[in-house]
Amino acid sequence: MKNKVIKQPITSNQRPTTVLVTGANGQLGKTIEELYADNQNNLGFVFVSKEELDITKAKDLRQFFNNNNFDYCINCAAYTNVEQAEKTPETAFKVNAEGVKNLAEVCKEKNVVLIHISTDYVFDGEKNEPYTVDDIPNPINEYGRSKLLGEQYVQEILQKYFIIRTSWLYSKKYGNNFYKTILKKVKKGKTFFVTDEQIGCPTDTASLALYIISFIEVESTSFGICHFCDEEAMTWYQFAKQILKENNLLFQMNLIKAKKYFTFAARPKSTILIKKKI
Repeated sequence: MKNKVIKQPITSNQRPTTVLVTGANGQLGKTIEELYADNQNNLGFVFVSKEELDITKAKDLRQFFNNNNFDYCINCAAYTNVEQAEKTPETAFKVNAEGVKNLAEVCKEKNVVLIHISTDYVFDGEKNEPYTVDDIPNPINEYGRSKLLGEQYVQEILQKYFIIRTSWLYSKKYGNNFYKTILKKVKKGKTFFVTDEQIGCPTDTASLALYIISFIEVESTSFGICHFCDEEAMTWYQFAKQILKENNLLFQMNLIKAKKYFTFAARPKSTILIKKKI
């Protein structure tokens, strides 16, 4: 197995803090790699894709940790296809719950701090106010249920962990997401229907990456659940308009507000999160 190791300059007599990033080929993992490849804060990263390290394979996971020495693990590995999760929930639960359980167990054995990325979809979206970390989750689809069970495993197994719930995550460069889909639709010149029945806070992976790494840089011990999202709440339709405006394409696409939005999976109507500071 060939693992991509980014060696960082050492600024003191201490060894660099070592950070494993799982699911590194996803949009968040790629963003962390881009932003911290030249980090000067005595951090060393190991980035592994699903092909290099599958968290659902407990034996391989344990062997990998036995062969390496990590201080932190940022878990970006996840099954995020909400529609397909409703049709084949066993796949979502295998990755988002059982895989996370495997990771939590090995982190406990090796005294590694786990930073696990979760979702606003653990909530039902019926609250008339933004969600705090003290609100009781109540997911309404299989994706949300699988992510919540993963959270519960982390809390049961570990004492040193951060569960970071985020919302409407997108990268302008990496992965398949709403931001990039809108821009692709422009090129095809097709009419695009976007719902205004859901509201949340679109979150740039660059913002989330900075937030995650800040926990490591300050050596935070305020373990537990955190919420993080970008500041502005909006509907998917408003987000689409913002994307087009940002790219000077607002008048090049026939964007239509869709009142009726049919999906196989139930979607929470409002999942605005109240951020928790470090």
